[in-house]
Amino acid sequence: MLTRYFFALYILILLSCTANSQTAYNFIVSKDGTGDFLTIQEAINATQAFPDEPVTIFIKNGVYNEKVRVYSWNTKLTLKGESAEKTIITYDNYFDKINLGRNSTFHTYTLKVEANDFTAKNLTIENSAGPVGQAVALHVEGDRCSFINCRLLGHQDTVYSAGEGRRHYFYQCYIDGTTDYIFGEGTAIFHKCQIHSKSNSYITAASTPKNIPFGFVFISCTLTANQNVDKVFLGRPWRDHARTVIMNCELGSHILPEGWSNWSGTNRDESAFYAEYGNTGPGADLTNRAKWVIALTEEEANDYTIGNIFSFGIGEWTPDK
Repeated sequence: MLTRYFFALYILILLSCTANSQTAYNFIVSKDGTGDFLTIQEAINATQAFPDEPVTIFIKNGVYNEKVRVYSWNTKLTLKGESAEKTIITYDNYFDKINLGRNSTFHTYTLKVEANDFTAKNLTIENSAGPVGQAVALHVEGDRCSFINCRLLGHQDTVYSAGEGRRHYFYQCYIDGTTDYIFGEGTAIFHKCQIHSKSNSYITAASTPKNIPFGFVFISCTLTANQNVDKVFLGRPWRDHARTVIMNCELGSHILPEGWSNWSGTNRDESAFYAEYGNTGPGADLTNRAKWVIALTEEEANDYTIGNIFSFGIGEWTPDK
């Protein structure tokens, strides 16, 4: 009887664990039909608007050829891939293909995040149009949005960090592109990311509003490039008060000695704030940097903590990793 009792207890525990594992995610997306939905957008459309509790959509490995939009009412949403290398969201829109006039760039996204408190984990987000002009992979304009262990792939304008005062956190991500492939007005931290240039051009094009204290901040990142790429600028100011800081990063030999470039035909070098601190590698030498670039002191660099950078806006925010 005792043996039978313990066996029954074991079965109950096993069933309980199985049930818990099955309910770990609100929805599962799978290309092979073993999940709740075949497409990511279908799963997003099925989630509750402004939920009281966080919502997680688990995405199994596969190539999801779709244009995905996380609406403003899809708050507290996490898209979690099975693996960053094999869970791929891809689309191939680009400026001339969209053909909606001078602002066509902003319609080219593969994934657009409008909601607050969004998280993406273990995903590849790709614009596969190729080197054909502006073609956004990720467009994020919600506040308190995190991207953890993601691969963001494209050419020109890969990542658009949008929204005045909106806070975006990229942790251990791989981001590649050609021209201005990290751009926008958002406040974004790139922490322990690999930033990879695929051609001689510009990495960043910040457009930080005048009243916002922080723009793009790169902390402990590694900047790399394709073979034969050897003339890359860290950035140029897209708007007058662009702010970009690179600190404690490893800069490859592809970074030009002057480091930064002014936007052609403007005087934005007089109002933009571009600074460096504690960088290493062959591209980190400040001797021949553009005259308007600032070398932060240790005291000034101490202000660039995650908590301090994200302390403004609607409530302080410390992102999860």
